[in-house]
Amino acid sequence: MSSTTTTSMERLGFAGLGTMGSYMAANLARAGYPMTVWNRTPGRAKELVELGAREATSPADLARSSDIIFTCVTDSPQVESVLFGPNGVAEGAHRGSLVVDCSTISPTRARDFANKLGEIGVDMLDAPVSGGSEGARLATLTIMVGGAPEHFERASAVLAKVGRKISHLGPLGAGQWAKAVNQVILAGTYLGVAEGVTLAIKAGLDVPKVMEALAGGAAGSWVLENRSGRMIDDDYPIGFKIVLHRKDLGIGLELAREVGAVLPVTALAAAFEDGIIAQGHGDDDNSALARSIRKLSGL
Repeated sequence: MSSTTTTSMERLGFAGLGTMGSYMAANLARAGYPMTVWNRTPGRAKELVELGAREATSPADLARSSDIIFTCVTDSPQVESVLFGPNGVAEGAHRGSLVVDCSTISPTRARDFANKLGEIGVDMLDAPVSGGSEGARLATLTIMVGGAPEHFERASAVLAKVGRKISHLGPLGAGQWAKAVNQVILAGTYLGVAEGVTLAIKAGLDVPKVMEALAGGAAGSWVLENRSGRMIDDDYPIGFKIVLHRKDLGIGLELAREVGAVLPVTALAAAFEDGIIAQGHGDDDNSALARSIRKLSGL
């Protein structure tokens, strides 16, 4: 923690204590920030309260005692509910407070929310994250930020407590555009690693040794190093739910239609994910894309 005293630090609020948000909020609490937290489903704040946070009764209650308010929920309807629903953030936020939305939503909706908050004197950044549950736990997330430079500067020291690479990418909505690109690239990477693992298994190779060798070459990637083992074992404990990745690919494909980009690999990944979700595996980690490749190969 820096030499800044706790009393002079901005008061933080964190709404959304799911797989990602709970780790992010815990890292902020450990950094010494005055914290208020809230989650739609009760019972997720126990560890945070033990770290010194106060559990709010509603998003409005959270906003009243916060200068910077983080939201990290599933999709646009959930963000809208937290911000503008009954007892939402907008009812409790004071002029000059800053909302930092770490959810993954469409850029258009992010701008809509920012404009509506601006009408009551509340600023906003869109700041979606990448790095999975490991990155959230270890505070090594990549954070893609859109918004006014002065708002980014205000939040950057706080974001540095939860992420390793924090980039200001342009006006509000730019962070969500970058996250869509991120998810599109990941879709192809997951498919490529799944195909490579399947080919190595079918060839009778020592697959873990092959993956270790490849990690040091041009085929190396975060997915290869961190998710190929799950594909080999055909076991996909949660890191980032495949149902959420499919939601993100939907955003990416919609944006592609808007700008006239053709994304055939992403469309294929989305189709595979639809099948996996229909089979009841939507809560698996998104490395479960390998299920489809393995099944087509008779594994």
